[in-house]
Amino acid sequence: MTIKPLIILPDPVLRQVSTKVEQVNDDIRTLADDLLATMYDAPGIGLAAVQVGVPKRMLVIDLSKEGEDKRPQVFINPEILSFSDERSAYEEGCLSIPDYYAEVERPSKITLKHINLDGREETIEAAGLLSTCLQHEIDHLNGVLFIDHISRLKREMVIKKFTKAAKIRA
Repeated sequence: MTIKPLIILPDPVLRQVSTKVEQVNDDIRTLADDLLATMYDAPGIGLAAVQVGVPKRMLVIDLSKEGEDKRPQVFINPEILSFSDERSAYEEGCLSIPDYYAEVERPSKITLKHINLDGREETIEAAGLLSTCLQHEIDHLNGVLFIDHISRLKREMVIKKFTKAAKIRA
């Protein structure tokens, strides 16, 4: 398992639309291990492949709490089949937008189809934090960031701050 460097806003890679994984093979399983290692190291609860510069439709999530056994989940080619009308709000953050958090409202439940690491298709119902996390990470696969769900003024302030910081790092 390799910890990969995270892509940070305003890097244009974060706006790329990820391509479908054509085959679940050893390279994809290694990528899953690397994504999990990177997510745990950050630390975070979700990570999309594009956030480490690999624009493939793949993400990992682990919602276990500190002190609990890890419960890693890998979603390949995730596709949301349905959203609930009911909505819920969570304070979201992002490993690609470090130390910035904002409340985002999303559908509270989803039905999701994906492929697992064995190459089998699964369909799950997700609610609460899992639903929010899946929607957040799938947004990444579509080149969308959680700040796209907040007011234009707040979003522009965040982008300006991270653009300035990137110039200082360069």
